[in-house]
Amino acid sequence: MKSFEDLKVNKPQLKALNDMGIHTPTPIQEKSIPAVNSGNDMVGLAQTGTGKTLAYLLPVLKSLTFSDQIHPRILIIVPTRELVAQVVSVAKELTTYQNVRIAGVYGGVNINQQKEMVSQGLDILVATPGRLFDLAVSGVLRLASVQKLVLDEVDEMLFIGFRPQLMNILDILPKKRQSIMFSATITDEVDELIQSFFKSPKKIEIVPVGTPLEKITQKGIAVPNYKTKINYLKHLLRQDGLDKVLVFTKNKKIADRLYEELSETFIDELELIHSNKSQNYRFKAIEKFQDGSVRILIATDIVSRGMDILGVSHVINFDAPKYPEQYIHRIGRTGRARNSGEAIFLFVPGEEEAVLEIEILMQTEIPLEKLSKEVEISKELMPEEQDHSSEKEISIKQKVKEKPGEAFHQKSEKNKKINLGGSYKREIKKKYKKPKTRPPKTKGKK
Repeated sequence: MKSFEDLKVNKPQLKALNDMGIHTPTPIQEKSIPAVNSGNDMVGLAQTGTGKTLAYLLPVLKSLTFSDQIHPRILIIVPTRELVAQVVSVAKELTTYQNVRIAGVYGGVNINQQKEMVSQGLDILVATPGRLFDLAVSGVLRLASVQKLVLDEVDEMLFIGFRPQLMNILDILPKKRQSIMFSATITDEVDELIQSFFKSPKKIEIVPVGTPLEKITQKGIAVPNYKTKINYLKHLLRQDGLDKVLVFTKNKKIADRLYEELSETFIDELELIHSNKSQNYRFKAIEKFQDGSVRILIATDIVSRGMDILGVSHVINFDAPKYPEQYIHRIGRTGRARNSGEAIFLFVPGEEEAVLEIEILMQTEIPLEKLSKEVEISKELMPEEQDHSSEKEISIKQKVKEKPGEAFHQKSEKNKKINLGGSYKREIKKKYKKPKTRPPKTKGKK
């Protein structure tokens, strides 16, 4: 196994790494650092929690010599405010023994303060696409000096709707630059971006896309309804060993509702984070969860990507994610830094297809467990779970229409749908290019 010295990391960074207690490179770092040092474009495929931040920061810092110019030479674009703060923090730690100006910008805060900060001069700028584009359009920030571009968690940027801003930024960047990308998945959009803006990039893949981390034990529990999910979750949280638990919901409404439900029992152990919360609130909630002040954090998918929260013992998927890739990113919050972790998936009737999509992506089954007899099975249904079909008897008054002519029949014939076997199977085949059937059971599993 190579050391950071073998990878020709600069002495100031070696000293900083020693202060940080980091002595051995991870596989993605071992492969990426020489590739970035070569000066060629690079695309790195690795799951969250594998050390991607150091994999690009160490080599770009090596090439950064002292300068007093105003506009940044290194541009790092990430999807969320939390990830901006994290990358800036790590970069500042790595440059403890080096004179480097680093700043981060993101939306949700006063842009005028960020304009003033940028105008004072920077070497490295870490930004979300939306705020970066706003600053570039304002004229305060100029990108003509950018020598190295890093796109971190690019699949998430595209997923949450930053494609227009990202494409505009890439268009105005200098053509002569080194482009570095890290992503956990390669979708059609990501591949299109690589083809359009990267020059013969070296591709590095540590594990096959969709492969779950080996240190994470997974299990799924089928529950009949939302209220039973609540009962099971409370039962789980009373067990020993659930020391730092991330609970993911599919949206803000359910996150708020779940927080109220759990507050009755776990109020002093609980925090909540989603995009409607202020930036200061979100940072404080993560800080309290990180330092152990609270042991349960309810979150939407804004924290499933890139956030380096250490010591998460359990990830509970209270809802199925919208896309199967998000499941990989969620469970990647545990099993980090050589620690083991457990991921628990609670799913209700109607979410079986989501489970199947995830299993197809991972090419492995999620072992199923029966609901504990100690958990009360609720018969109460939430409004969204109730059958309202009997209430939908609506009388529709139709006007007398003239007999449709020939054009009507031609249009109807033209618009007839052809049965292609169900949209779900077609989408799976198109998106993942993998078998539509459930993967075979792994030998030895019950």
